[in-house]
Amino acid sequence: MNAILKIISPVDGSVYAERPLADDATVRATLERAKKAQRDWRRVPVGERVKVGTAFVDAMVADKARVGELLAWQMGRPIRYGAGEVRGFEERARYMIAVAEASLADIDPGPKEGFKRYVRREPLGVVLNLPAWNFPYMTALNAVLPAILAGNTVVMKHSSQTALVAEHFAQCFAKAGLPEGVFQALTMSHEATARAISSGLVDQVGFTGSTAGGRSIMAAVAAAPNFPATCLELGGKDPAYVRADANLAFAVENVIDGAFFNSGQSCCAVERIYVHEAVYDAFVEQAVAAVNSYVLGNPTDEATTLGPVVRTGAAEMVRGQVDKAVRQGAKALIDTKRFAADKAGTPYLAPQLLVDVDHSMEIMTAETFGPAHGVMKVKSDEEAIRLMNDSPFGLTASVWTEDVAAAEKIGDQIETGTWYMNRADYLDPALAWVGVKESGRGVTLSKVGYEHLTRPKSFHLRTKTG
Repeated sequence: MNAILKIISPVDGSVYAERPLADDATVRATLERAKKAQRDWRRVPVGERVKVGTAFVDAMVADKARVGELLAWQMGRPIRYGAGEVRGFEERARYMIAVAEASLADIDPGPKEGFKRYVRREPLGVVLNLPAWNFPYMTALNAVLPAILAGNTVVMKHSSQTALVAEHFAQCFAKAGLPEGVFQALTMSHEATARAISSGLVDQVGFTGSTAGGRSIMAAVAAAPNFPATCLELGGKDPAYVRADANLAFAVENVIDGAFFNSGQSCCAVERIYVHEAVYDAFVEQAVAAVNSYVLGNPTDEATTLGPVVRTGAAEMVRGQVDKAVRQGAKALIDTKRFAADKAGTPYLAPQLLVDVDHSMEIMTAETFGPAHGVMKVKSDEEAIRLMNDSPFGLTASVWTEDVAAAEKIGDQIETGTWYMNRADYLDPALAWVGVKESGRGVTLSKVGYEHLTRPKSFHLRTKTG
């Protein structure tokens, strides 16, 4: 008898759903079915793939009420924000559909007498996609739909916390008329997933998750006989720098939103804040007021603006970082008693801002992935640059300023995949989504994303032999 996955809801600790974990025979049969289906799917013209992809997106958007429900009960997102995930999903999907044909067209290097030359973009084959639970539709969409548009087949093993999202994808692809075997969902243990990666039947692995998880993926890849490609979005500790010339009210509103939206559980959430000394006191005062305005509670309640974190263990980890920082000399500015739902031993966790912090404290260096962040005073751009780069991570970073030239000059010196000015915690699908250092490897989204879901094949044809 197969082992059973139980999805424990952070809302009330109940078992929201149960699913059998696939055994090795089922996993192998699924991958072999994907391999067989890909032989036919790759021959389907890109224009026809685009029509199916568009129908898939239409089906998902039409089912947006289901999206909000699954987010609330599986990972704790307040129901009032469910539509936002659908908007982000649709924006990314429509863009990747729009650029698919041009991105996948043959590359013509120009004429050469006596030769016909071009580079063709061929699909990789079978893509195993392992998305994260925190934005379960958007992290999955980033690679899944472009992979299919590029002529690959996809097997998705979603996070065990949000496994029903994979089923929802399968239902919407079926409604769109996607041929059998081109997209399949599997519920697997970590051990079975590693064996699948090492099986030789997977041609690319796409993973969004922790840096430790990424290292496990790479170990499984190293054991595979066929050198599968990887695309990994891993940990982050994304900084924000508020310059002296920032529109302060705008910066406070958006930095705090970028730090606390989704209870801070975003791959590119603002996790550490640096503020120029000229505006530091005013920023902190306004930021405390903004944080105190959140309503912590049951995510199925429309009044809730801050839901529980994904599980009790995650909440206790965040509490531990805060407590340790306070013992080291940090000052916590938020009175947790203002948040009646906050309770030790549960996923319900009050938000927190800390000052008098420095880089000897985990709250400023280790990934928190929750609603607690430190604010540091800096004297100059140079000090901010040094502190922003003092991290093993590099997914995104932001500057809050009215000076575009300064933003570009600072951005050139920041070790990051995406550099923002006056915004944060957002993915523009026209831009490459990429991490540096321990934040990952490979690219999703934009035209560049298609390059990581295909391989170049050069055609070098001599047309004259006499």
